[in-house]
Amino acid sequence: MIRLHVSASLAPASLVAPTLDQSRYLTQVMRLKTGDDLLVFNGRDGEWRCTVAEVLKKGVILRAEEQVRPQTRGPDLELIVAVVKKPRVETIVEKAAELGARRVRLVVTQRTNADRIRLDRLDAIAEEAAEQTGRLDVPVIDDPVRLDALLDSWEAGPNPGRRLMFCDETGGAPAVTALRGAGEGPWAILIGPEGGFSPEEGERLRSLPFTTAVSLGPRILRADTAAIAAMTLWQAAVGDWER
Repeated sequence: MIRLHVSASLAPASLVAPTLDQSRYLTQVMRLKTGDDLLVFNGRDGEWRCTVAEVLKKGVILRAEEQVRPQTRGPDLELIVAVVKKPRVETIVEKAAELGARRVRLVVTQRTNADRIRLDRLDAIAEEAAEQTGRLDVPVIDDPVRLDALLDSWEAGPNPGRRLMFCDETGGAPAVTALRGAGEGPWAILIGPEGGFSPEEGERLRSLPFTTAVSLGPRILRADTAAIAAMTLWQAAVGDWER
């Protein structure tokens, strides 16, 4: 069944007006008509079976009929990734949503050299991936910040108690070994730029008390491949895959 993410609240008999683009998708692409059903979620009220109540010239009106799943959230995992070329950033955001990350934080490192970021485009990609994958929330995509500023504010800012899995291309314990028995979280995974972290950045990251430096194997991976591999290993070791 079609799934749609909306911002409106969901409750019995509540009416929901999707965006114009969403309405066009429902009526022109999926050919829904009055009385047809779809699934709708907003990240707060669970998943609801809704009916197309009206098809208007410029949009549709949906009516919430019943909740089919209560609101749940996956493990508390953030992906922190250095800004890379646009196609690879888009792939990373899509796969982060599919693999259960709650948030994607973009960072600028000493060796970052990449395209300008369009957050609206990344938000849309995350939303579409959440709709497709069956999750009940959409990961937040943050504006890029400098890596040193993020680390400066780690304990005092948005990440108190959060551990950092630093994917270190220069070496570290195998990720599976490092994560064995590490506990569910909260966690963050850090992926560097195409040129890797500078020696100064690597030294600082390894010195931080909340950091676990890991290796993703004997081959140097591109940023998008590294992000997918790291999230997969984390989910298998301490995430929600076994549940």
